Amino acid sequence: MIKAMVLLVGLAVIGFILWWFFGKHAVATATGDAKAAVQRIAVTVKGGYSPEQIVLHQGVPAVLTFTRVDPTTCLDHVVFPDFGVNAELPLSQPQEIKIDTSKPGDYTWACGMDMFHGKLTID
Repeated sequence: MIKAMVLLVGLAVIGFILWWFFGKHAVATATGDAKAAVQRIAVTVKGGYSPEQIVLHQGVPAVLTFTRVDPTTCLDHVVFPDFGVNAELPLSQPQEIKIDTSKPGDYTWACGMDMFHGKLTID
């Protein structure tokens, strides 16, 4: 009986870990469409990025507004290596980052220490 309970708990924990790392996460699409003058999306920085996946329309200028509410020093910078962006994120102050959407593809961003990540898709 105890072995069966340990096995069930172990399987539940493994299932949770698999869901946490490989399950689908919310994807946010910027406001505005292909005819808009600019696309905007707000990202909250608190123990990571929310949302951590963003979809933008190609060819429409985009502004991502990062607001850091987590005092962790790892999260005080955001780096978009493909766009040459390394921006400081002051605590509780929105920081706008302009993204060139001329080239479609998948791009990543990370905190200054490369511990927390996000994904940006330009379609």
